[in-house]
Amino acid sequence: MDLFVQQLVNAISLGGVYALLALGLAMVFSIMGLVNFAHGEIMTLGGYAMWFVTVQFGAPLPVVVAASVLTGLVAALLMERIAFRPVRGASVVTMLLTSFAVSVMLQVTFQNVISPRPKGVQLPPEMSRVIPVLGVEIGVIQLTAIVMVLVSLGLIMLFLRRTTLGISMRAAAQDFSVARLMGIHADAVVATAFAISGLLAGVAAFLWVAQRGSVDPGMGLTPIIKAFIASVMGGLGSLPGAVVGGFVLGFVEIMLQAWLPQAALPFKDAASLAIVIAILLWRPQGLLGRAADRV
Repeated sequence: MDLFVQQLVNAISLGGVYALLALGLAMVFSIMGLVNFAHGEIMTLGGYAMWFVTVQFGAPLPVVVAASVLTGLVAALLMERIAFRPVRGASVVTMLLTSFAVSVMLQVTFQNVISPRPKGVQLPPEMSRVIPVLGVEIGVIQLTAIVMVLVSLGLIMLFLRRTTLGISMRAAAQDFSVARLMGIHADAVVATAFAISGLLAGVAAFLWVAQRGSVDPGMGLTPIIKAFIASVMGGLGSLPGAVVGGFVLGFVEIMLQAWLPQAALPFKDAASLAIVIAILLWRPQGLLGRAADRV
């Protein structure tokens, strides 16, 4: 039983990172119809910001977190303004190719300007401590991940449901054209969606780097693919679905890692994708569907 609880904590910690990234993807997709695969590079930029402030200034933990989150915010806004706003009215294929182009350009820039090798990020020793809770040893990083994920998701939901701009974003997610006819400012809504996705990517970057201890040019590739899978599994365009899909995918991966026989571990990713396919065969519209009420 203790082993299951331990693995459940690991699943929540990993699934929380997927949920944050999937929520950022779903938020932009629900408004623009764009799957932004360059979202992973926003996460990578947050990781490099952490590396920079720790190596150059020996910054304390709150500054490291702020650097990651603010870098994600600024990078997402710049990406929207420079790369995606000029092609906003173009076809879905054009926007998708733009996102791939931005992703590749940023990866090449990281490799040539910074380094193709991983850069270690040294966080305070307290982050490596383990806390016993009801007979289960839980790492401070895992607890931090769970708290930050829950707080981030809670604040986003409050923003979407209790603020004028948040309600405008929900209306735009339902029907962008009609929302614009009703006087909702398109640029403000889209920029806010990108800003929130950047903030979430910055939080995810901190949690990911804290657990792996380094950042490299391709760091964001695997998490963003997993986040896209989670978003599709939850119902592409559904914000609650993206969150649920992230946690479900994290749970599946951790449980397979813990319980598969040693000989079958190399096939863990294939097994997890098979489970995702089975879920989509059962619910082709995703776990929470793509109903009219997306948010």
